[in-house]
Amino acid sequence: MSALATLAYTRPAIAAFTAMGVLWGTFAAVLPDLKSMLGVDETELGLLIFFTPIAAISAMLAAPAFGSVMGRAALPSAVLLMAVAFSLPGQASVIWLFPLAMACAGAATGLTDVLMNARVAAMETSRGLHLMNLTHAAYSFGYAGGAILTGVLRGAGWGPGWVMGTMAGVGVLCALMALERDGLIRGLRKPKDGTALPLGLVPVIGGGIVLIAFMTENAAENWSALHIEKTLGGSPEEGAMGPAALALTMGFARLGGQWLAVRVNAFTILRVGAVIAAIGAMIVAQAAGPGWAYLGFIIMGIGASVLAPTAFSLVGQLSEPEARARAVARATLLGYFGYFFGPPLLGLIAGSFGLRFAFVFAACLVGVVFLLAPILARQRT
Repeated sequence: MSALATLAYTRPAIAAFTAMGVLWGTFAAVLPDLKSMLGVDETELGLLIFFTPIAAISAMLAAPAFGSVMGRAALPSAVLLMAVAFSLPGQASVIWLFPLAMACAGAATGLTDVLMNARVAAMETSRGLHLMNLTHAAYSFGYAGGAILTGVLRGAGWGPGWVMGTMAGVGVLCALMALERDGLIRGLRKPKDGTALPLGLVPVIGGGIVLIAFMTENAAENWSALHIEKTLGGSPEEGAMGPAALALTMGFARLGGQWLAVRVNAFTILRVGAVIAAIGAMIVAQAAGPGWAYLGFIIMGIGASVLAPTAFSLVGQLSEPEARARAVARATLLGYFGYFFGPPLLGLIAGSFGLRFAFVFAACLVGVVFLLAPILARQRT
């Protein structure tokens, strides 16, 4: 299949991944303004966004039922809900409303994530293609675009309400692009006739790798702007370039991962990626200025970019066809504990020991993937 045909085939999933990237990139880059709007420190901000993962996990558990009820409209409907939800935090200037707004954003994100990863897994097996790196690259490019545009809008004096509302409109456009004629996601619900195959350890170990990858990646993306502005004395525009540099690097590296996926052993990709990501995180922790921080984020992005997509693909490949959608959904559920718990956990660490130590912790955490990769390899049937 040609590159253009592949892009056309994966358009609905690419639109969903792009929307999520744009919205979370906006949130990461506008975080310093949200912090000022609420009048809180890093520890308090971490606690305020702690309700986000609870809502996300609840929504993930409900995703199979939502997918069955909504049919082919499930994915675009979830993306639309996510776009609307992300317009809320910028309006929640009253401190007790902010956790509720973030819970809405978390719930919509969790719902979307299960559905879009399951859809990509089905696309991969239907055409015999490797698409996880491509679609996750769309998330990274969307994240970078959202962060960069947010930095421009912040520099122009826009408040968080206007910034997040504007970028939510981009998410609505992506929801329209996610519509497809045959978008039904099959196999999400467990059969009730007793014929369901056991999922085994594959989604647990694979989900553990995704958990670490997303905890490291998303925590770095969410706190990088604050690290550059507060710890290193950068401007709002320089702060926005932190998550943008990380996301852009991950986007291009994932396109490279798309090429590597058919040429290099997947387990080797996991182990090498973990080492490179850990080195990058240590450079960020020791950075003396924004320039060194950008270098660290670039190296960190190169290594971290391939971890989650490779793990998702392996879960799909190592699972029985009848159980593939449920296995990917379970790995997504486990993995997104890291996606949502990473930022508040790093916030708590930063509030107690400083942002530099938080990135040291991220380096140690991503190194665990090096140990999990051979354990997943032994699950081959």
